[in-house]
Amino acid sequence: MNFAETIRAQDFDRYLAAAFVPQPKRDTYFLLCAFNNELARARAVASQPMLAMIRLHWWREVVEGTRRRHEIAEPLADALDQGTLHRETLLGMIAAREIEADDEVADSETFRSLTAGTAGLFAEAAGRLCDAPEPCLPRLRALGTAYGIAAQIGNLPALAAAGRCLLPADLLAQHGLLPEDVIADPARAAPVVAVLAGQALSLIAAHGGWLSRAAMPAALPTVLARGDLRRIARRRLLPDLLGFLASGLIGRV
Repeated sequence: MNFAETIRAQDFDRYLAAAFVPQPKRDTYFLLCAFNNELARARAVASQPMLAMIRLHWWREVVEGTRRRHEIAEPLADALDQGTLHRETLLGMIAAREIEADDEVADSETFRSLTAGTAGLFAEAAGRLCDAPEPCLPRLRALGTAYGIAAQIGNLPALAAAGRCLLPADLLAQHGLLPEDVIADPARAAPVVAVLAGQALSLIAAHGGWLSRAAMPAALPTVLARGDLRRIARRRLLPDLLGFLASGLIGRV
């Protein structure tokens, strides 16, 4: 199955990055995106955390080797057997979504584990797929973590509307807030959002720079995230598409 149009609708940043993925690997890249979206949906479509955990366990069994008839599970199993996708990395992505399913993030360390294990490990998986050099993988994971922080900031209103808050409770407490306060009025989280945006920008500053051509497709969504994070402070209105294209062409984040 060709997942490109689905990813275009559901995950446009990564859809744009696919233009820089080598053509022979692009279908597998879209498959990885589709798998990631299934994990993200596990809690979104479940009425309670336990049901999300059941869905995630189903995917864990698939990644561990159980064959199931499913439009994503079948090609995913083939890609894992062929070694084009890395089993342990995908299992780490599932483990991070299990943290997310709890609907509560107790502290900043847990929040970092969540973002590093979701978007961070996605970036690592994409880098492995594109044959990024092994020394680049920790950098890609860090850049992906920054993207994950930006995604959590962007998802704040939608999560609040669903009665959820995934911001770290200890950081909220430092600003006199409870998760319930953010659910009732997401705008109250502005000082916490500013701290998290600063952390994400620090990750990009520390781990960006020149990357190998093979690593760039995995890093490119972070270029768009950097624009989003800067707009939080500068109130710019347009995404940094020029920066995205320049990074893809010259190989620098």
